[in-house]
Amino acid sequence: MMRIKKDDTVEVISGDDRGERNTVLRVLSKEHKVVVSKVNMVTKHQRAQRAGRSQVQGGRIQFEAPFDISNVMLVCPRCDKATRVGFRILEDGQKVRVCRKCGEAID
Repeated sequence: MMRIKKDDTVEVISGDDRGERNTVLRVLSKEHKVVVSKVNMVTKHQRAQRAGRSQVQGGRIQFEAPFDISNVMLVCPRCDKATRVGFRILEDGQKVRVCRKCGEAID
């Protein structure tokens, strides 16, 4: 089970965007990376292309680049603090994520 999931609110703990809070757009689990909205913005210079009927306009494109999942911490919805994630197994056998600071279930 992953500690960070899509649509979680996370806080960046290292790098140029340290302290930023935003939601997770994608989790690339095999590469151990995460894409967070409006964080780690990069600029790509793209050439205009004309191949057949479709035309792609050139210019500078800004988008969110993935970065390592260890550079973010989950923000607990109850205590509103960046926290480590623990796991607990409920009585019915379901495994849930829990906040290490307040002990509340996150899922």
